[in-house]
Amino acid sequence: MKRVVVTGLGALTPVGNNVNDFWNSVTEGKSGAARITKFDPSLFRTHFAGELKEYNPKDHLDRNEIKRTDPFTQYALVATDQAVEDSGLDFEAMDPFDTGVIWGTGQGGMLTFEEEVRNYAANNFEPRFSPFFVPRLIMNMASGMISMKYNLMGINYSTVSACATSNTAIMDAFNYIRWGKAKVIITGGSEAPITEASFGGFSAMKAMSTRNEEPATASRPFDLERDGFVMSEGAGALILEEYEHAKARGATIYAEVAGAAMTADAYHITATHPEGLGAAEGMRRALKDGGLKPEDVDHLNMHATSTPVGDISEIKAIQKVFGEAPDHLFISATKSVTGHLMGAAGAAEAIVSIKSLTDGVVPGTINTENRDPDVPDHLKIVFGDSVDKNLDVVMSNTFGFGGHNGIVLFKKAD
Repeated sequence: MKRVVVTGLGALTPVGNNVNDFWNSVTEGKSGAARITKFDPSLFRTHFAGELKEYNPKDHLDRNEIKRTDPFTQYALVATDQAVEDSGLDFEAMDPFDTGVIWGTGQGGMLTFEEEVRNYAANNFEPRFSPFFVPRLIMNMASGMISMKYNLMGINYSTVSACATSNTAIMDAFNYIRWGKAKVIITGGSEAPITEASFGGFSAMKAMSTRNEEPATASRPFDLERDGFVMSEGAGALILEEYEHAKARGATIYAEVAGAAMTADAYHITATHPEGLGAAEGMRRALKDGGLKPEDVDHLNMHATSTPVGDISEIKAIQKVFGEAPDHLFISATKSVTGHLMGAAGAAEAIVSIKSLTDGVVPGTINTENRDPDVPDHLKIVFGDSVDKNLDVVMSNTFGFGGHNGIVLFKKAD
């Protein structure tokens, strides 16, 4: 099979509107959580989220792009523009059928749906819907719009596996390229979930933190007083490319995709398996896919959303795969900084994993003040400041409602 490398990166997140700012915030431990400005959150249990900062779509997209698209698609286009520019690709010089897009989102056009239904009710249920309602709403529109913008005529579709979504997209893109079915695929994920309907639903589930007086410290993986995740929005984009194609054009290669796998917990609609059985098997299968052993992995970026059950089940899964006290494995939970980007989380954390490899830095996990005794002291979780460490292989975990487990491995480029 073909080798697959990463040659371009783009990010739009609550802690940075480009890859450099995003990475600097992650390594410096600058939280992106703050009181919501998009609507009045006082009617809900939770009043804060990880919103984009100093972002205006008019600075990045033309009038028609904004009119025809929901914010989740807009975020995808902005992050993709960065990644394409970063890659130096000239799509006009390529066969368009050798290029494609596999993009993920967990919720799609939630804001569009909410606004249209409100207008419908406000107009006494007269059928006055926008002709852009369906195109803005549907989950595949981000991949469709990216392909149209760059004339990418090969593989094109969207993945949905809740918060494992963009890892699923990356894995699929990896597979299609190594099977020889494409030379370049734009992949990643975007999410625009900070709407009243979406926020209200998660609030009703009591899934989100309610530390309203201290939002910046609310995402606190492994802390004894953690009380839920912090909802965030944004996008992450990666250019995956067949190795020989990238090498021939003199591309900058950030990392190689080493392996990937998916499993299912088959346990509960929202909770992870308490013993981490599906997650553990997913990690094992990703290692097998990459021809790697547990001792080859230097760093693991956990899913760790700061929920009481989820954090511990993932710890148990890690110990099943890597041993009770793996000396070689440095662990981070970067959602403590970014919050949870939902369907875009895997893409954002893939970028963090790749930057960890290229820069030799393990990001710190912030806000953990009182370590849960169920989190073993001998695990090398990096708390507080980031640490310098030469890394060769990094694993990135994502898990989603419905029991979806998506794991991707990256290794240092040759």
